[in-house]
Formats: sequence, C-alpha cells, structure tokens
Amino acid sequence: MAISVPSRQLFIDGEWREPVHRKRIPIINPATEEIIGDIPAATAEDVEVAVDAARRALSRNRGRDWALASGASRAKYLRAIAAKIIERKSELARLEAIDCGKPLEEAAWDMDDVAACFEYYAELAEGLDAKQKVPVRLPMETFKSHVVKEPIGVVGLITPWNYPLLMAIWKVAPALAAGCAAILKPSELASITCLELGEVCREVGLPPGVLNIVTGLGPEAGAPLASHHHVDKIAFTGSTATGSKIMTAAAQIVKPVSLELGGKSPIVVFEDVDLDKAAEWTIFGCFWTNGQMCSATSRLIVHESIAAQFLQKLIIWVKNIKVSDPLEEGCRLGPVVSGGQYEKIMKMISVAKSEGATILSGGRRPQHLKRGYFIEPTIITDVDTSMQIWREEVFGPVLCVKTFRTEEEAIELANDTHYGLASAVISNDLERCERMTKAFQAGIVWVNCSQPCFCQAPWGGNKRSGFGRELGEWGLENYLSVKQVTRYISNDPWGWYPPPSKL
Repeated sequence: MAISVPSRQLFIDGEWREPVHRKRIPIINPATEEIIGDIPAATAEDVEVAVDAARRALSRNRGRDWALASGASRAKYLRAIAAKIIERKSELARLEAIDCGKPLEEAAWDMDDVAACFEYYAELAEGLDAKQKVPVRLPMETFKSHVVKEPIGVVGLITPWNYPLLMAIWKVAPALAAGCAAILKPSELASITCLELGEVCREVGLPPGVLNIVTGLGPEAGAPLASHHHVDKIAFTGSTATGSKIMTAAAQIVKPVSLELGGKSPIVVFEDVDLDKAAEWTIFGCFWTNGQMCSATSRLIVHESIAAQFLQKLIIWVKNIKVSDPLEEGCRLGPVVSGGQYEKIMKMISVAKSEGATILSGGRRPQHLKRGYFIEPTIITDVDTSMQIWREEVFGPVLCVKTFRTEEEAIELANDTHYGLASAVISNDLERCERMTKAFQAGIVWVNCSQPCFCQAPWGGNKRSGFGRELGEWGLENYLSVKQVTRYISNDPWGWYPPPSKL
C-alpha cells in the first residue's frame, strides 16, 4: 500500500510557514532510492523568525502563559501530545520506516517510547511545583535561603536521523516540561515525523512559539541556531566532529551546551556464558536500528577459549536475520539511511580487508535486493587495534572481533578508545560483572544485555562521547537554571558600618 507523505512547511509560532527562500529538500526512501516527497529548507532568516517566536512565547502575559505557568498546566499539554502520538502510531511508524529505513516493528516500538517519554516528563513537570522554594540550611539564624528552579530560556535542539522522532522527544519533552521554549532542528536525512509533531502540537493547542520546528541543512539552519545570541542553550545529538563545531560556536557567547556524541562501545563475553543467549545479545547490540546507533556495542571482545565456537554461533544467528524492505513483515534489518552513508560503510569494510582483516560474514549488498542502501550484517575478525574499523565509529551493521585471555586484558581492550558512551559485559559470574562495571570508562554499562533504554534512567557518555545526561530527572535538569534567594529576617541593623548619626 502506497504511503502518502504529508507536504509540510516550517512550524513557527504555531503555524505552518514557507521558508523565506522557498527552497525544499527531496526525501529519498532508502529502501527504494526513490524520491517520495520533500521538506522545507530553512536558512538563517527562518531561524531568526523562529527564535523571535520562542522569545515571545516566554514573555507572553509576563511569562504566565508558559515559562512561569505551573508544571501541572504544562503537563496537560504533554499528556495531550502523548495521546495524539498513540492515536497516530501506525501512520507515524510507517512514515518513520520509509524515511530512515528502520524496520516497521521497531518504528512502532519507537512511537510507544515517544508517548511514554511525554507521559514521564508530564509527571516530572507536576513534581516541579512541589520542589520550588526548597529551603537551604544556613549557619546564621538572621538569614533564610531557598532555591528556585526556572526554565533556562530559549533552547535549540539539534537531533539525528537514526531515531528521528524519539531522539527529538528526548530533548523536546524535558525542555517543555521545564518551561522552556524550543526550536527543534532535525536531521535533513529524516525529518518527516518531526514535522508531524508540529501538526500534533497545533491540534492540542500548544501555545504559539513554545515549540518551533525548522528543517534544513546543518550549515544553513543548524549553524545559525547554534550561534544565535538569543538562544540560551544548545542540546545536540550527533557526530563528535559536529559536536565540536557546535561547542566552538557556543563558546563565543558562553552558551551552555549538552552533547551526546559518537561511540565505539565494547561488549565483553566471558567463557562461562550460554552461547546462544550471548550471541543474540551480541547481534542485537550491534545490528538493532540497522547498526545505526551511537551506543552500538560494535567491538566484540570474546574469551579465546570460546571464540571459535562463539563465532560459529554468531554466523548462524546472523544468517537468520531477515534483511528486507522495512515494511515487510518480520524485517529485522533495513537499509542504511542514505547513499552517502552506504558508500562510507562499504569503504570502511574495504579498507579493513585491505589492511588484513577477515570478512567472516556479510560485508556486501544482499543478493536478493537489487536497489536500496542495504548492507548484509557484517562480522570482521583478524582485526588489529590500530585499524580504522576498530577505532572509528562505522554507524552501520558492522561488528569487529578480538579475543582476550585475562580479565585485565579485556578491560584494557574495552577502554582503549577515544569514546566512552556505553559498555557491556556478559558473564554468569556477577562478581566479575561488578568488577567490569567499575572498570569500564563509559557513561552506560549493560550487564548480560545490550541496548536496553528507559526514559527513567540517565543516558550519556564520557570522553569524546560528550557530556551531560539526557533522560530521567537528569534530562529535566538540563533545561533548568537554579536561582538562590536569600532574605535577611532580623529586625536589627546589619551593623557593619557605624551609623551616620554617630559620626
């Protein structure tokens, strides 16, 4: 059944607005390589209009309409949005699948998570009301002090294409819960569902300018947003290289940023495991979302005593993965997002092979798929730690393998990376798992699993994987500023200077 892609404009100040220069960007279905629609291409002029709308939204009615409204009143909008997402779940999942290549069942799961994230931050918004004016204990009885948490202001949210709507909502939901006004700039490679969020906000009556959505290229829309003097914070998820540019731009005006960047995460498999259970978690940790995850545990570090047997298990499991058009029933691996991404991944596989690595499985286009940006799930062995394929983020369905002999060697291999987003360990020895958990230099650790993610738990990394945490209460704190209020309560004068009458 053909899917109609809605033709949208930019969503600014609660309305659909044509870009100033009236340019648009084609949408390409990565499974068919066909153009299925287009999105508006914003530029600096459109960003300016969006920022103005956001600032008006914060000041309207002296802030009482949104920024200074109760958390409970904002929560009503968040819950209304969640309900609309569930109402449109099937449609949104199909749009997501044809936009970024995500298997349909996975996209539907994402829509459930989107709604759950809005519901969760609605609860936290309500909880903010009770946390205002929290007293601070002071050593002097002549003073009283308390803390007020306020929205940080206008925030720019720049999000990636691998989880187009879900990653956007990781930022949008807490920003709105905190009372901020936001400008969302999704990736130009996958913007359809983010634009549909604008229609949802319009339908539920979200106050104009509270959420603005500008689509377009990074240099033309993202860069002006990151450097804008009237944007009070930038939250970014994407590559480390782009994150560095955003940090540089923000530094010029001392703008706070939070960055969730790349990863090259390890999964360490010990010799005492159930091989089939460990194999499924290993391939899920690398090939879920078509391998396009910043947290992908794409470096397998397996004990040498089980390596040969475990790799044979992996091959059997991998060959059972259905690679197909994302809309086909049972699809578990769709295409990567674009032609450019396809060429990049295939080149990295080719370079690894030329450097002496062995392509144990995959590494090519599936024979039954003649078009689309499909790559077979790939397992690479005989890898040296200096190789690009081992050290750099592939962002595709590619798993690299090394063996280890001792726990200390496994830790050294796991931590020998510029990144520090996630790590995983699989072992039946829970004391050993605890030692590994403490030793991993990463912001997220998975024990006997890989990739579970819950909106209640913090998400973020160390080293070149960025800083700051999303999700949970930590995600809400990203969009709040803390104000200290201290009052002198004594009837006596302060008495530091002699009063003029006694001079």
